[in-house]
Amino acid sequence: MLVRRAVMWIAPLVIGLAAVAGCGGGSSDAVSGPTRVVVDAEGTEVAVPEAPERVVTLSEPTLDGALALGVVPVGTVSGRGQAAVPSYLADRAADVPVIGSIGQPNFEAIGATAPDLILVDGTGINNNAAAIEALRHIAPTVVTGFAGGDWRSNFALVAEALGRTEGGDEVVEEYETLVDRVSGELDAFADDTFSIVRWQGGAPALILTELPPGRALTDLGLARPAGQDRRGRGHSEPVSLENLAEIDADYMFFGTLGGSSVNNPQAGGGTDVAASQAALADALEAPGFTRLTAYESGHVIPVDGSAWTSTGGPLLMTRIVTDVEEALVG
Repeated sequence: MLVRRAVMWIAPLVIGLAAVAGCGGGSSDAVSGPTRVVVDAEGTEVAVPEAPERVVTLSEPTLDGALALGVVPVGTVSGRGQAAVPSYLADRAADVPVIGSIGQPNFEAIGATAPDLILVDGTGINNNAAAIEALRHIAPTVVTGFAGGDWRSNFALVAEALGRTEGGDEVVEEYETLVDRVSGELDAFADDTFSIVRWQGGAPALILTELPPGRALTDLGLARPAGQDRRGRGHSEPVSLENLAEIDADYMFFGTLGGSSVNNPQAGGGTDVAASQAALADALEAPGFTRLTAYESGHVIPVDGSAWTSTGGPLLMTRIVTDVEEALVG
């Protein structure tokens, strides 16, 4: 996940706060009727509606979590490296208005949706107190987690903020039931290792164990190579072409996020399996890629990068486990 520089917030904050002030709106105006208090991931007590009706989600995990609970937001941000909602959620969220991009929400557009609850986490807005404060001038804002945090904890706070804790527990139980079933089918792969690679801008990055795709492999009991069996910094870890062997394993799940890169995050493009196949064709031109064990064994598996090389919640986790079953078991 890309690290956003603080300077990128200056213009949106000025515009957003001016819009909020001009409308005379604020979090107190956004809530009518009974409220309850939620303690968010930062330890802030937030008074939220008993039953929120107009929810804005400003990250992939919060959008994923809301949809998993049957809540369709009135606004959200585009998926990482994409111009629209994350492609793995397109069947559920295609009609949700996009009101900004990851790390750069449009404050004026958020205010125009008249939300009564805003959900955000560190994968969308990271360590930016001014941005959170600006959002809280629009509506009650709950920070549900941090980059690299446990998706279950993030989802639990989403469910609590939405007043659907019981439903959240049921969603997690369904995921764990799926994992138990699929992991029982993977005994033949007990001695194999698996890597998760995102190919962007002509170079790879690794998805390590703290990110949701990495956690899914751990849940399934699939081993990572020694150099990848570790936590990272809460986002994908770039690997230079000179060190291409670091991405190798017996099997490689290989994805992309459109044409975006560190230097051009808004380039857009595809993220689906076809886009990953195109990125793989590019990777084959890199010196040494065709000598990787995964490639020589025919075990490079193109996947939807929006699910496999980004972040999300229970719908993403379910998608990954299902993809593993289809790829390895059939």
